[in-house]
Amino acid sequence: MFGCLVAGRLLQTNLQQIDDTHAIFELPNASSINHICVFLLGTIPFPDGYGATVHLHWPGKGFQLLGMLSNDKPSAIFRLRSSFSSSTTTRAFEASSTSMLSDSSSETAAVLGIAIEPLAQILPQIQSLPTQGSISINPTAVARPPLDPTLFAERIVRHLFNYISGFASSSDLGPDVTIPMGIIAKWYEVFLSKVKNSGTAFLERDAE
Repeated sequence: MFGCLVAGRLLQTNLQQIDDTHAIFELPNASSINHICVFLLGTIPFPDGYGATVHLHWPGKGFQLLGMLSNDKPSAIFRLRSSFSSSTTTRAFEASSTSMLSDSSSETAAVLGIAIEPLAQILPQIQSLPTQGSISINPTAVARPPLDPTLFAERIVRHLFNYISGFASSSDLGPDVTIPMGIIAKWYEVFLSKVKNSGTAFLERDAE
């Protein structure tokens, strides 16, 4: 349901379920983390009237509230370097934090916590945060419904086909044509570079 991306690292979907409403991501090498993006994968929406608060356990500083996610705001970016005080500022993970952190964290690891809560309880918590604590990824895109995974996969395949087509004439693209693995590997490098630099908007442009 959730994914997270630390700037400069690979996408994480290795969510660990704590109970029905709490889950965590482990974030190694906490000292090198500057920004983190948290988002809904688009496969399962929140129930009506619910969203999630996002928290971070920084080594030695307890769990602290970063912001929120909802069906209307399925993604957010948080800047971490200057956003932590010396004491815990959230109670969402107090009950399970002791047992959870004893196994999953260390002096160099942070823990990202996600707590599903009613929006009526979330909004007062968010209003108490500094306005610079959370940055929406793309205000115009937030209101869009989640992209159909089938459509998204189709756009990726179309991008691959168009890339390969540039290395062969139309007569070479029959059903039995052999594609060198080097071309596929090169496409993969180009594709990942575009995603890291500008997100997936280029796939939408290619589909127009």
